[in-house]
Amino acid sequence: MDNKPDYDRKKVISWALYDWANSAFATTVMAGFFPVFFKQYWSAGSSAVESTFRLGAANSISSLLIVVAAPVLGAIADRGSAKKRFLFFFSFLGIVMTAALYLVSKGDWQLAACLYVLATIGFSGGNIFYDALLVDVAGPRKVDLVSALGFAFGYLGGGILFAFNIFMTQQPQLFGLTDAAEAVRWSYVVVALWWAVFSLPVLLFVDEAQGQQERPGLGMVTDGFRQLARSFAEIRKLKEVLLFLAGYWLYIDALDTIVRMAVDYGMAIGLKPTGLMTALLITQFVGFPAAIAFGKLGERLGAKTGILIGIGVYILITFWAYFMRQQSEFYILAVGIGLVQGGVQSLSRSLYTRIIPQNKAAEFFGFYNMLGKFAAVIGPLLMGWVGVISGDPRTGILSLIALFIIGAGLLFYVDVAQGMRMAQELEQNH
Repeated sequence: MDNKPDYDRKKVISWALYDWANSAFATTVMAGFFPVFFKQYWSAGSSAVESTFRLGAANSISSLLIVVAAPVLGAIADRGSAKKRFLFFFSFLGIVMTAALYLVSKGDWQLAACLYVLATIGFSGGNIFYDALLVDVAGPRKVDLVSALGFAFGYLGGGILFAFNIFMTQQPQLFGLTDAAEAVRWSYVVVALWWAVFSLPVLLFVDEAQGQQERPGLGMVTDGFRQLARSFAEIRKLKEVLLFLAGYWLYIDALDTIVRMAVDYGMAIGLKPTGLMTALLITQFVGFPAAIAFGKLGERLGAKTGILIGIGVYILITFWAYFMRQQSEFYILAVGIGLVQGGVQSLSRSLYTRIIPQNKAAEFFGFYNMLGKFAAVIGPLLMGWVGVISGDPRTGILSLIALFIIGAGLLFYVDVAQGMRMAQELEQNH
């Protein structure tokens, strides 16, 4: 692990461009247009609470499917050196399903939800193998900065395309479109094209380390399941990995719920969709330099310290969201999220990269993403369910503070140096 070159500019940029590519989906579709369009167009005639519950259910279903598949897929990919092949498959699924949203008619929320679930599976599944390729492009001294660079590219690329898509909805006639609704539908096609084009560099220019020789067909799947069973036994020996994953599961639950449900929450408490889109743009463009700054912070103070600082800010943000009343307050909230969101995500990824065996990166990132997505099964449903029970969408958001606090407490006791030693020993013994 220590002999890995720290930086190959071409590989790093090619790898980071995938974040530029698929963040268009995360921003325009997942966080931006889909919640608004789902509520106002595809769920026309339904109450705000009912549409919020449907959206939360769609997010939870897609996450649950990734939970089940992620570790097995990772084990298979590591044995066959197939991270890039799996990345291509899931990206293709996400791209095609995103483009297909253009075809969904008004009021057909069931089809919209199904396509969204499949597109989200493509997005989330692809991230397992994109994250795992980090060990192939960065050495230990640069992993914090390279991980942060990926998130920074994502914020900038996602923000640029989102700004274009918003402009297209505000001036549809300039593009030969009849109204804003048609512009939103076309934005899904634009996202799919963007995702496809900027995914090419990572597939063409990033090499992955060779794993064990794969067996064809079902043999490869069988070997993957066997490897997964062995890894469950091995991961119990990696105390620091277990402790980190427990803390990560809790604090990323709260973070992902805020990311996925922020626009829906804003609409539910009476804020205007146009203002919410502006707030998302603020988050994107604040997030670009902030993610890079957190990468530098991770190099200087350590990734764990950077994550804990970010979680502290998120606790303040959650309190703010509960008491928020004005559109201008949502803009302040957007700035706060932009300052720490990418930092917490990127430093979590780079810290985890340090404490896992490098020759089992996809498999261990399968566990990592499994916990992240399992958290996202609970968070959106909890927020929607509490809103239904209480009749007030503000009530559920305070529950996220407990997840942040407990997650940070577990992370505090992770010994990163010890985790790195144990990972190296396990890698050398295999």
